[in-house]
Amino acid sequence: MPSISLELKTAMSDSAAEVERLMALLLPETGMAEQKLFDSMRYGALGGGKRLRPFLVMSSAKLFGVSDKAATRTAAAVEFIHCYSLIHDDLPAMDNSDLRRGKPTVHKAFDDATAVLAGDALLTYAFEILADRETHEDPNVRCNLVTALSRAAGSTGMVGGQMLDLIAETTPLDIGAITRLQRMKTGELIAFSCEAGAILGKAQPPQRQALRAFAHDLGLAFQIIDDLLDAEGSEARTGKSVGRDEKAGKATFVSILGHERARAQANLLADQAVRHLGIFEGRAKNLEQVARFVVERDF
Repeated sequence: MPSISLELKTAMSDSAAEVERLMALLLPETGMAEQKLFDSMRYGALGGGKRLRPFLVMSSAKLFGVSDKAATRTAAAVEFIHCYSLIHDDLPAMDNSDLRRGKPTVHKAFDDATAVLAGDALLTYAFEILADRETHEDPNVRCNLVTALSRAAGSTGMVGGQMLDLIAETTPLDIGAITRLQRMKTGELIAFSCEAGAILGKAQPPQRQALRAFAHDLGLAFQIIDDLLDAEGSEARTGKSVGRDEKAGKATFVSILGHERARAQANLLADQAVRHLGIFEGRAKNLEQVARFVVERDF
């Protein structure tokens, strides 16, 4: 088990519960003809996951005195984007995974077409939430959130990274290309999560840049550990299919660096991430601790 402090464990648990409650409220249970869509959205989004990205949103928001309501709504929007990406990532046309968060993937529990629609609906709903005045009274802030999340999730971010991931199944990639792939596929959404609090709080550019630099190193460390868990972990512990990268013949941080060097690199990145937070003079303890959690986790 990761040596997570009681303070961080409590903070992450409280954050996850708060975001989960809002997500459940935002996803309706109705008797409409298209209820199957809402059932699949709830199945894919509720009741599991580390909720790391929402925790990053809410922790960064606290640095700037952002209201709980604004932070939680933004955190829920980010998690809906993340859940959409997992639903689509698990599809037969992508990773063809049967297990996610310890239960059958959405396309297995429902069907492929419903899983595509569930992902589409969660994606678009995230932007509806951010654009709503309930999230922030300042329309410029809402526009900045929508613009930043669009970039993080789109063709120059997560979706572009997924395309590179598919290419990696047939084209050898060097360490530079893999770093770029993971920065786009995983790192950009993590970067938005860290920067979202600064956008909500109308922070100064140096503070936003510090959070982006922190997130850049955190995202790469996170992905290296994910690669290690895919190579070393078990389905029982991780709650998802493992050994997928090796079966697909993909080059990863682990296949290029080896297990020991990959873990050392992840630790180096975590230490570097924490140093970027010096600008906050000790007020970013949750973010500092989560950097260690990311590299010590075993799930």
